[in-house]
Amino acid sequence: MYLPSHFEESRVEVMHELIRSHPLGTLVTSGADGLNANHVPFEIEPGPAPFGTLRAHVARANPVWREFSREVQPLAIFQGPHIYITPSWYQTKQETGKVVPTFNYIVVHAYGTMRVFEDPDWLRKFVGGLTDRFEAPRAQPWAVSDAPDDFVAMQLRAIVGIEIAVTRMIGKWKTSQNRPAADQKGVVTGLRESDDAVAQAMAAAVERNGRS
Repeated sequence: MYLPSHFEESRVEVMHELIRSHPLGTLVTSGADGLNANHVPFEIEPGPAPFGTLRAHVARANPVWREFSREVQPLAIFQGPHIYITPSWYQTKQETGKVVPTFNYIVVHAYGTMRVFEDPDWLRKFVGGLTDRFEAPRAQPWAVSDAPDDFVAMQLRAIVGIEIAVTRMIGKWKTSQNRPAADQKGVVTGLRESDDAVAQAMAAAVERNGRS
């Protein structure tokens, strides 16, 4: 990934939080037929240091868990907020007119060593924890234990767990850091005019990463 230094995010805790907030990752693996991409929700664990561990599950019918190359590290991509930025928001437009549109975005790339798990206890614990996490905001959360045991066992036989021990993690926060402070202020003001949640999230990111 092209990564100018002013867009680089190297704080592991910040990248982990992005993954927690946007858990649907794109898992890219290499196999006999070339590159393969799958979209699966991940959990990130902070250990072992420094980059932690990613865990997910895929359908047993999905060949990715059998056919991935052990010689080429898989890549998991996590996309945060992304939005078009009009040059009309820049103060520079009024001063020189020398401006062009761009896209702001936040992304994390995680590389590592992948293992697979077929053990039903591992799978039950993982899907139980994953379900509990996403059900937590509900007034009456659903739990795996709400379903009949024989049905759950059948469903577990239809999936396979994957774990990636992360060995390298790259964060790119492209949030107008390359623009003058007045242009950044204009971007924030323009984004704040929208009711869109993505626009609000990007406005906050520009404010956090902007020039003083």
